[in-house]
Amino acid sequence: MALAAGATATEAALPAVSMILLQFGIGAANDVVDAPRDAGRKPDKPIPAGLVSRSTAAAIGVACSTLGVVVAAAHGMPLAGLAAVVLAIGLAYDLWLNGTRWSWVPFAVGIPILPIYGWLAARSALPELTPLILAVAFLEGAALALANGLVDVERDRGAGDASAASSLGLPRAAWVGLAIQDVVVMAAVITGWGIGLTRGSIMVAGVGSLAVLAGAGTSLLAARSSHPSAIERRELGWRIQAIGAAILAFAWISGAAQLGRL
Repeated sequence: MALAAGATATEAALPAVSMILLQFGIGAANDVVDAPRDAGRKPDKPIPAGLVSRSTAAAIGVACSTLGVVVAAAHGMPLAGLAAVVLAIGLAYDLWLNGTRWSWVPFAVGIPILPIYGWLAARSALPELTPLILAVAFLEGAALALANGLVDVERDRGAGDASAASSLGLPRAAWVGLAIQDVVVMAAVITGWGIGLTRGSIMVAGVGSLAVLAGAGTSLLAARSSHPSAIERRELGWRIQAIGAAILAFAWISGAAQLGRL
């Protein structure tokens, strides 16, 4: 997004490093908080497996989170402030919303921040199409949260946890996720056609769209199956959706930026 906004590779590296550090910090905090539950449901994770202690993981989380904000502050206070918001959303998930039916909210709120974060690293003003980008990214975040939740439904129920996916039930959650992805893809196609994306951008966006729908379809079929491999196929569906969404977003945003339509 920073490159699309006109940043050089060096300038774009700063928000990239900052965001990576923030995600490392949030991820480490998640493992620390979930360690007692993971001992029974995910024994192969680093802390239950004995690869790292909770205190070490906590230190890594604090260090990465702090460095993420500091690196963002090197660009300016607006980016540092947004980095703090990203961190707050991630920690809200780790500390309070994970294991509840509201666990999808941090995904839905956090995903839209990513393009804005990159854009503000290159320009001081938000793009004109910010409302559209935020709305579609919110939907995509919710869909990805559902897809991710489908992978852990059995383990969440076994641990007494809840999630949007487990609350809705496997088939229904998968159907809802597919419906949301349909809306996202249609919105991308219609708006892309409306702003006049080039053939190349449309082709790449098409690849991303097909991957998103294929992943959602894989999750749905696996959610309706009782085969032992169903969980692995749900995880595959989630991964395909995430990769497809990234390809679609890149093609749409970079294509719009090249046309000067952002």
